[in-house]
Amino acid sequence: MLERAQPSLREQQHPLIRQLADRIESVWRRYLDLEPYNLPAELGYVEGRLEGEKLIIENRCYQTPQFRKIHLELAKVGPLLDILHCVMFPKPNYALPMFGTDIVAGKGQISAAIADLSPLNPDRTLSEKYRTQLQTLPVNQFSCPRQIPEWGDIFSEFCLFVRPDSQEEESRFLDIVESYVEIHCKLAVACEPVSASEESEILDAQIYYCTQQQQNDKTRRVLEKAFGQDWAEHYMTEVLFDFPK
Repeated sequence: MLERAQPSLREQQHPLIRQLADRIESVWRRYLDLEPYNLPAELGYVEGRLEGEKLIIENRCYQTPQFRKIHLELAKVGPLLDILHCVMFPKPNYALPMFGTDIVAGKGQISAAIADLSPLNPDRTLSEKYRTQLQTLPVNQFSCPRQIPEWGDIFSEFCLFVRPDSQEEESRFLDIVESYVEIHCKLAVACEPVSASEESEILDAQIYYCTQQQQNDKTRRVLEKAFGQDWAEHYMTEVLFDFPK
């Protein structure tokens, strides 16, 4: 049974973050057979200080027959910064892409909103089942697209990376990401396990995906300032983007 996050953090965050977290969880509950994924107890809820402000990190993790780990992180730095981070890590024996989404809000304004279904196959392309459904979504109807970072070769052609500049664009982002999650969950539950050779390729691709994401210097710098270099490295590699065991 999926438990809702405690309201104390979520209800203090930017409305777009609150709404997206609620919508993602709603889709998960609707389609997936969720079981708890056990993070180390000290990493489920973390408090620190950043530039004189209180930093709170709250993690919710689950697993399903198709996904080795489903991670939703909410973070808040005083009144300065609100963050949502979510990744669905498929098990290597399922030929599924990697869903991920992030929202960064600074002083009440969304500076970055990204979502993607990143392929985990040798040619880094999504299957026709995904492409057919994703092509109908209005991913190009945003006035302020953001540039993909240098390490972003893991993302698909459907990667949505924008700075929404109106409530209309925020609502459009919400709808698109909800569609990404719903498409992903529906196709995942209908998916059959792959052969051992395919599993090896998927495993390599997921490790590469995580390695590239670990190069996100902005995230690392925030964690290092608040908790130190060693803790940040541990959190980046064991919580945010861990390799399949």
